[in-house]
Amino acid sequence: MVVIGGGNTAVEEALFLTNFAKTVRLIHRRDELRAEKVIQERLFNHDKISVLWNHIVTHINGQENPKLVTAIEVQDTLDGTCSTINCDGVFVAIGHTLASELVIDQVETRLGGYVVTQPGSTQTSVRGVFAAGDLVDSVYRQAVTSAGMGCMAALDAEKIFG
Repeated sequence: MVVIGGGNTAVEEALFLTNFAKTVRLIHRRDELRAEKVIQERLFNHDKISVLWNHIVTHINGQENPKLVTAIEVQDTLDGTCSTINCDGVFVAIGHTLASELVIDQVETRLGGYVVTQPGSTQTSVRGVFAAGDLVDSVYRQAVTSAGMGCMAALDAEKIFG
């Protein structure tokens, strides 16, 4: 298995995949990860995971019938050399695109399209409209914080609508 990325999502995905794969290779375009240090340590100490630094994936190879991945082609970002890595799965964890189209121009937003909420609340600039999770959180962007904020939104709505 191959995971592409260098943030928390990529490292967590690589760690999770060790439950199913014999080996996991994390491919990152730079020479250091952006993931939190505590999960980097878990990654580096895991015997099933190896990291390929300073590489980008240029192509995913596979077959059509049945559809499956057979290999990836990578390029070294430092010297431009290319190589092929055999694998049977690729997980891309290289970013986060906010899906706020539904509320743009409906509620107050800030840079990046994140919804502004009242301090200590999930209430938006429109009474009765609440926002939570990745729509609001530009810092942590974790499932556990999204779940907690979802609970907050439900409680905030109950306060207003009883």
